Amino acid sequence: MLKVEDIHVYYGNIHALKGVSLEINEGEIVTLIGANGAGKSTLLKTISGLLKPKQGQIVFEGKAISAKAAQTIVKQGISHVPEGRRVFANMTVGENLELGAFLRKDKKGIKQDMEMVYDLFPRLLERLKQQAGTLSGGEQQMLAMGRALMAKPRLLLLDEPSMGLAPLLVKTIFRIIEEINVTGTTVLLVEQNANLALSIADRAYVMETGRIVLSGNAEELTSSEKVKMAYLGGS
Repeated sequence: MLKVEDIHVYYGNIHALKGVSLEINEGEIVTLIGANGAGKSTLLKTISGLLKPKQGQIVFEGKAISAKAAQTIVKQGISHVPEGRRVFANMTVGENLELGAFLRKDKKGIKQDMEMVYDLFPRLLERLKQQAGTLSGGEQQMLAMGRALMAKPRLLLLDEPSMGLAPLLVKTIFRIIEEINVTGTTVLLVEQNANLALSIADRAYVMETGRIVLSGNAEELTSSEKVKMAYLGGS
C-alpha cells in the first residue's frame, strides 16, 4: 500500500532522515518506535506532504506522492493525526469534525462517517456544541482522530496518540485504534509507549537518529533483547 524508498529529509543543515525505507501492506497496523528525536514524527510529516524529501520517493497505492501537496495527499487517502492533537480550539467539536470532511462532496457518505465517529467516540456526541479548546486532553485526542477519519482515509498516520493521557484513557484510545483497523483502515502508528504499540501492531520498525535500525513482526521485536533493553524497560 505504501512504499517509502531511501528518503532523506533536512531541517536546514540538519540531516533528519538518512535513507529511510519501509513498507506498509493494506490492512496492517505498523508501529514506529524509537527515542525522542529519532525522526519518527519527521517521517510521518514527510509521508503526509508537510515536509518534502531531498532524495528518495514515497509511493502510495502505486502512485508517487513525494512531490504532492498535503491536501492532495489527503484526497488520495492518507490522513495524519499530528503530535499534540492540534484541534481548532475556538471551533466546536461538530465544526472540527465537519472540517475533516472539507475535501469531500458525498453528503450521504459524510453523514454515515459522522455516525461512525460517534459510535467510536460517544463522548464527542455528548460534547458536540462545546468548543474544542475546553475539552480534556483525552477528548481532544478523540476529536483529532475523529476529524482525521472524516476524510475517509485508507491509511491513518497517528503520532503519539497516548501522549499526556491517563493510563485508563490510553487503553481506550488503543482499543479504538484496533477497531478502526478492523473496519478496514490501515494504520501507521508512532508511539513512545513501545509495549502498548507492539501489543496491537502486526509489524514494527525501530528508528535511531534518522535511520531504521531494526524491523520485523511485532512478536519478534517484543522478544528481541536489544528492543527490550532500549525500549521496553529491560524486562
